[in-house]
Amino acid sequence: QVQLVESGGGLVQPGGSLRLSCAASGGIFRRYDVAWYRQAPGKQRELVARITSNGNTNYGDSVKGRFTISRDNAKNTVYLQMNSLKPEDTAVYSCNARWPPLDYWGQGTQVTVSS
Repeated sequence: QVQLVESGGGLVQPGGSLRLSCAASGGIFRRYDVAWYRQAPGKQRELVARITSNGNTNYGDSVKGRFTISRDNAKNTVYLQMNSLKPEDTAVYSCNARWPPLDYWGQGTQVTVSS
């Protein structure tokens, strides 16, 4: 059983930056692919970024060039550095860890981009 706890969300002005953290406990974290998803009110959940157990990354089209995902296996933590934030980035951001057939989700953290 893996527990995921997200942190780092909050209110930021357009053009600002935030760094989200997804801290894991209870499993062999380095074996998991980890992804950040987000869901805005009235919209479907979308993939923001993923990092595999090997360190390969991929990003949603709307965040390419602005967001960076990374992992520190020694700290059992995955980070999402978000720069040049836009109002349309406002959403609940959730962390997902997957090592088939195992699949775990965190509770999510709110990110609000507004002036």
